[in-house]
Amino acid sequence: MRMKIIRFRVNGEERQLEVEVWQTLLEVLRDRLGLIGVKSGCGTGGCGACTVLLNGKPVNSCITLAVEIDGSEVTTVEGLMRNGELHPLQRAFVENDALQCGFCTPGMIMAAKALLDEKPNPNVEEVIEALSGNLCRCGCYPRIIKAILQASKEITLKEVQ
Repeated sequence: MRMKIIRFRVNGEERQLEVEVWQTLLEVLRDRLGLIGVKSGCGTGGCGACTVLLNGKPVNSCITLAVEIDGSEVTTVEGLMRNGELHPLQRAFVENDALQCGFCTPGMIMAAKALLDEKPNPNVEEVIEALSGNLCRCGCYPRIIKAILQASKEITLKEVQ
């Protein structure tokens, strides 16, 4: 077995870990760091349940090797709260009942966060495109889209103030 030391930031915190060269980012986040908001779904990058932000871009952590993140910034759904308050996206998902079983929710929120960071005021088609790699088996898509559009308005309003 080959081991490698990686250094990275996760949710704003500097980390250094020795990892197997074959370990995925998903395994490191969940099993080594206890960040269980990152879900293990398909294991092939097809469902989006494991979506995290890597240097601000959404990635499927189940198909990203941990050794690839050396020197990078990783954000998980746990990293969105500030001072005990939910991020506007998290709050909008709750307010719009944009979840049922909740399994896809962290990945959906992280994909939406990447979209809103790049395009603060997206239209419906842009939201749908940004979520194209994320599956909701409960079929909450209309409420998810509504929640993301609501959060975008809140975020845009805060930026104006």
